[in-house]
Amino acid sequence: MNQDEIRELAAVYALGSLDGEDVARFEALLRSGDPEAIAALREFESTLVSLAGESPAVPPPSAKVALMQRVAVEDARAPRPALTMPPRRRRSVWPIVWAGAMAAGIAAIVVGLSVSGRYEQRLEALSREAATLKAEVDRDRQLVAIIRDPATEIVALAGLEPAPGSRARMIWNERGGGLLVAAGLPAAPAGKTYQLWAIVGKQAPVSAGVFTVDADGSGSLRVPTLAGVGKVDVFAVTLEPAGGLSAPSGPMYLAGKS
Repeated sequence: MNQDEIRELAAVYALGSLDGEDVARFEALLRSGDPEAIAALREFESTLVSLAGESPAVPPPSAKVALMQRVAVEDARAPRPALTMPPRRRRSVWPIVWAGAMAAGIAAIVVGLSVSGRYEQRLEALSREAATLKAEVDRDRQLVAIIRDPATEIVALAGLEPAPGSRARMIWNERGGGLLVAAGLPAAPAGKTYQLWAIVGKQAPVSAGVFTVDADGSGSLRVPTLAGVGKVDVFAVTLEPAGGLSAPSGPMYLAGKS
């Protein structure tokens, strides 16, 4: 085989399209350590890898026509060796170009989908952050409106026997709810939480929510409007099982009259 034939076999072999007798002939060259066969195969494999990493560029139809004409001219000029078997049909090099373009197109699509996915994830994260920020701003506006309302009360809660040094302030408005801010409370034991209660006359206490405290014993609780509760006489804080109960059962840590 001459150098042109070896390069043609190497190109098709690199694409995995070589079959039949041609595979055996070319692999025999590789096993024998033929330098031209090895160099040609490495060259075409490197070209395919490079094409896969580039942006797809489909050749214009005129390029294919010109290439096919050139191949036909070279076929006509090339001497035909005397063989007892029918001459082997030359393989067109156009599949090499087309396969490279297809590989590059697939690579570009994969990269595009990956980048698009990352942008979508980032946009979703930003959307969640914006929603959280808006909710916080809305809560702050509601609290400011409560504080400005003349009907709002500020109730002081004093520490009782379990934690006499603790204290709290309850900003309360019957129509808008309120905010409890506490300090000096001991850390709740495992499986326990602090629960705020609103007591009206001789009615059963109504739960106003549960809260925890940090290492300094400080904690806060945003209290919504309590349905069916009018003028609150007493606010109290007890220690209850995690999640809270429908009625107080544990020791009372804070209490204050409005």
